[in-house]
Amino acid sequence: MSLFTFSHVTFRYPTQTERPALDDLSLTIPEGEKIVVLGRNGSGKSTFLLHLNGLLRPKHGQILFRGEPLDYSRRGLKRLRQQVALVFQNPDDQLFSASVFQDISFGPLNLGLSEEEAWARVREAAAICNIEHLLERPTHALSGGEKARVALAGVLAMRPDVLALDELMASLDPWGRAKIRDILDGYHARNKTVLLISHDLGLVKHWSTWVIVIHQGKAVFSGRVEDLLDDQGIMDETGLLAIWREAMQDCL
Repeated sequence: MSLFTFSHVTFRYPTQTERPALDDLSLTIPEGEKIVVLGRNGSGKSTFLLHLNGLLRPKHGQILFRGEPLDYSRRGLKRLRQQVALVFQNPDDQLFSASVFQDISFGPLNLGLSEEEAWARVREAAAICNIEHLLERPTHALSGGEKARVALAGVLAMRPDVLALDELMASLDPWGRAKIRDILDGYHARNKTVLLISHDLGLVKHWSTWVIVIHQGKAVFSGRVEDLLDDQGIMDETGLLAIWREAMQDCL
């Protein structure tokens, strides 16, 4: 089943005078996959991600979610964002409450849940992310890895169907990345969809089940990992072939 369908989507930031951030981008995103989005810096990956829950709206083209056009009304966006949760690259852009407990409870309380149900959601999300011991800590006193897990817990407390992350693991050490992968695997095992922007080709080969490649604002590939690795044209055009060879050489 198709989760998202992008049809000829174009988006240009007000300051852009040359090529738009998304340039006639078309692709279909399947449901229930572990998806990695690849592309060079400036290719349009983050802009693409921000369209998934309506933070950005196409200038041209259309986006469908489960077969229905996105509803950009206030009510429609609230419903969409309950189902599609974003986690930003820098957790500090997402954490704004004084304590970890307050930050995680913000979303459930905004859903109109009772305090009892909201607190239950907080405890559930904290257990998933292994941060129960941090609930009373001030958010500013956390390490980078702890902040990443608290940011994740904040969106997991909303119980979304889709989790989209913008290079959340880029600045973490191997232990921190492994912790985040474990959380994402547990979330995906509940028949959820995970979509992650990353430059880590090891993550592509050993973790993902689906890959999207964005190049100069266009989706030049969307499919299985093995099909991407077999497509020498796309790998060469996007610069992934040289990066892949270098990564494989480093493993020797």
